[in-house]
Amino acid sequence: MKFFSANIDSLRELYINQLKAMLSAERQITDALPKMIDKSTDQELRQAFQSHLQETEVHVQRLEQILSQAANDTDTIKCKALDTLIDESESMIADVDDGSVRDALLIAAGQRVEHFEMASYGTLRNWAQIIGESGHAQILNQTLKEEEHADQLLTQISDKVNPSASTTGKSAAA
Repeated sequence: MKFFSANIDSLRELYINQLKAMLSAERQITDALPKMIDKSTDQELRQAFQSHLQETEVHVQRLEQILSQAANDTDTIKCKALDTLIDESESMIADVDDGSVRDALLIAAGQRVEHFEMASYGTLRNWAQIIGESGHAQILNQTLKEEEHADQLLTQISDKVNPSASTTGKSAAA
């Protein structure tokens, strides 16, 4: 089975290919975050997701800018990894009725996505530096820092939400 739609013969081609996949990923996140906001019950978590939605819209614009410079187009390549993460999370969230337990799951799902994004943006930034796209590298590094901050914020929120989730349902009865 062929992974890439065309043969990749250089780091620049790989870089452009993965920029297109990352643009797809950010657009998928833009579609998923409103559902996460709707399903969350913790006000701080809702606000974090809302803020990250606005930030993600900026990430989309940045990637479109980079792609238009690097490849003269903003076509995407579906990011199957993120598609799978989102599908799995949505399926699990549908099975959880308790609000605090669902919030704990939403945080975990959000952090899985953040870690994917951090790995992706770190790699893209490094490739941009290597192929001489220092301006791209700066933009990608800025986005990487924002993803790291979002992950840290979710960790802080989880410090409050997870203990609350542990006192509900079967875990509280044990």
